[in-house]
Amino acid sequence: DYWCKPVPGFGDPHARVLVVGLAPGAHGSNRTGRQFTGDASGGFLYPALHRAGFANQPHSSARGDGLTLHDMYISACARCVPPDNKPSPEELNNCQPYLEREIEIIQPKVIVALGRIAFERILRIHSIRDSAFKFAHGATFDLRLSTLNLQPATLLCSYHPSQQNTLTGKLTVNMFDEIWKKAKALLK
Repeated sequence: DYWCKPVPGFGDPHARVLVVGLAPGAHGSNRTGRQFTGDASGGFLYPALHRAGFANQPHSSARGDGLTLHDMYISACARCVPPDNKPSPEELNNCQPYLEREIEIIQPKVIVALGRIAFERILRIHSIRDSAFKFAHGATFDLRLSTLNLQPATLLCSYHPSQQNTLTGKLTVNMFDEIWKKAKALLK
C-alpha cells in the first residue's frame, strides 16, 4: 500500500534542530507517509542521526516502526513526489507556506539544509539575497538577518544523503557524521 498523499514533517515538536530535505521519495516517503522512511536516503540518514543521539534507532521502514526523534524535526521543501525527483519552482512555491509555518511553530536554533535546493528555499523563506551565502557542505550561516519574526538560527549545509551522493563518495559516513556533530555543537 502506498501513502500517495502530501507527506508532512515529523519529529519532536519542541526540537531545536530542523532538517529540511528536498521532497518525498517515490518508493520511500510516498509509500510510508513519513519523511526519509523506507528508502536509501533514509537508510543513510537515520543511522547517522542515531549515532549522534537524535534518533532512538538506526533504521526506519514504516510509520509505526518505533522511530522517535529527540530534539529534531524533519521536513521537506516539496510535500509530494515530484516528476524525475525535480520539483518545479511552482511546486516549491506552493509548498513553501507549509515549511514556513513549521519554522514559525518550531523556532529552531539550527536548520540543516540537505542539498542545494533546500538551502536556497531556506534563504528564500528568510528573504536573504546575500551573495556571501553560497552552498557548501559543512558551511554555516547566521539567519539573524531574516525579515521573519523568528529567534536567531544558524543554517548548516550538507549534501543530500541520496544514493547519487553516497554511492559516488561525494558524501561519506564520516562527512555526514561531522554535520550532526556540528549541529549539536551549534546548540550549545
